[in-house]
Amino acid sequence: WCAPCRMLAPILEKLAEEMGGKLLVAKVDTDKEQQLAAQLGIRSLPTVRLFKDGRAIDEFMGALPETEIRNFLNRHIAKPSDQLLRQAENLLAQGKTAQALELVERARAAAPQEVRTLLTYARVKAAVGEYEAAEQILDGLPIQELSSPEVAALRASLLFERIASAAPSQAELEKILATQANNSEARYQLCARQVVAGAYQEALDGLLVLLRKDRSYGDDAARKAMLRIFDLLGGSSDLVSRYRAKLTSALF
Repeated sequence: WCAPCRMLAPILEKLAEEMGGKLLVAKVDTDKEQQLAAQLGIRSLPTVRLFKDGRAIDEFMGALPETEIRNFLNRHIAKPSDQLLRQAENLLAQGKTAQALELVERARAAAPQEVRTLLTYARVKAAVGEYEAAEQILDGLPIQELSSPEVAALRASLLFERIASAAPSQAELEKILATQANNSEARYQLCARQVVAGAYQEALDGLLVLLRKDRSYGDDAARKAMLRIFDLLGGSSDLVSRYRAKLTSALF
């Protein structure tokens, strides 16, 4: 009966019809179904809750414009490109970059603006050494995605992969540092190689050493690299918490 509900219902019904059975719309009269509304925690109208396989997976409240509702649904409704992306991601994990690139380009042709497609495309480009192309893909994402944790982690990964790709081997860098403990470039490159290898704690320890020995190296590169590692690790792990404290102590 509420005015926003009346505005919203025709949009939802139109989208359900367009999707040809992929979306079913159910309307609940919360005056009559008070027990159900209480069970589902409904506190305001309209509340739109999306269910998949019998469980709630997302929701929004209020009467959104049609474009925002489409975006809301597109995050959850399977698209033809999804299977291509899953295959490309599996191939990438196996190191089969050429095959992954072929599949992700097909997915991109089918869904050129899909964020997941663009992120996978950037990962594949980085895996084949095309770091600038990967950065350009990320720069072209919708503005609301630019500050997302996933994008921050991918940018961090690109930074360390780019440094490591131009650096000597880890064994060579360790040999250099054994005789030249103050070689800032070698230490920084070694830390990048450790990050790429997944040795995050070793990399963070090395960057702390660099920060204390040569704070000015690379325009504060050690501190910035530590922050990038925090992004790479999602910003909230136990390792991140411990090394944030160590970074603060080293700075002050």
